[in-house]
Amino acid sequence: MLPDDWQLTEDIDDFLGRAGNFLRSRPALHNTALTDLERLRARGADAHGAGGAVFGRLESEGEVRAVFYRTPRGRLGLTPLSAEQAGTLVAHLARLGHALSDVIADRRTAAAFAETWQRHTGAAPVPFWRTRLYRLGTLTPPQPRPQGRGRAAGEEDHEHVVRWCREFCVDVGEHVSVDAIDAGSWDGTRFADKHFTFWETPDGVPVSMAGSTSMVGGMVRVDPVHTPAPLRRRGYAGAVTAEVSRVALTAGATDVVLFADPANPTSNALYQRIGYVHVADFSGYGFP
Repeated sequence: MLPDDWQLTEDIDDFLGRAGNFLRSRPALHNTALTDLERLRARGADAHGAGGAVFGRLESEGEVRAVFYRTPRGRLGLTPLSAEQAGTLVAHLARLGHALSDVIADRRTAAAFAETWQRHTGAAPVPFWRTRLYRLGTLTPPQPRPQGRGRAAGEEDHEHVVRWCREFCVDVGEHVSVDAIDAGSWDGTRFADKHFTFWETPDGVPVSMAGSTSMVGGMVRVDPVHTPAPLRRRGYAGAVTAEVSRVALTAGATDVVLFADPANPTSNALYQRIGYVHVADFSGYGFP
């Protein structure tokens, strides 16, 4: 087998059977791939967002070195690649006629892929996403901690969770999710299969919220974290993030991760104060 030989399949179970150990070998760095692929696997080929996906793995000397997945909507997710590997993948996908709406990956991989994709297809890449990945080191709850406690959100809190997720999406410019929520398509959003926790005041009023993914490969991702604007700068976001992180560790997570906007110094400083350590930067490019 050649070192640049990409193996493609539409069978997610076969793909995960062959590439699962590779993905779980670096759960923090591969966190998006782990959660996206688990969502596709759980929903099944006939469910919304699963049918028509394509998966690929790059093998060398019998070992998986990298993977990609293309969702039915045309988004390409990549694990880290060299510029040469990205070029080989671009040529392979273009030759097979695969259309792409966008690509997300670590910063260098995304940039290399986008530049090469433009040379092959003429589609000029448009950057739309920049984020910084953090992994929890030693959890250090904020001091002083604001009064109150963490509480898992239940079914009776659904409308509250939806409303605050929409506020979060408006704040960060996540227009696709806002449109889906406004259309009543909560199950089609990236929030539908997450678990949510409130930070409540002593009298039981929610003042902040954090979501988290189910554990995959020992990894839990905290997302989103939202405090309504009038309640910010009171320590609530740090408290609820620390609480969700603590629960994940108690449940056995080996890697607790989150993303932060590099243009927001407040959130980056907050996460580092409670024990999160910078791992890598990620980018997304769209192909109009």
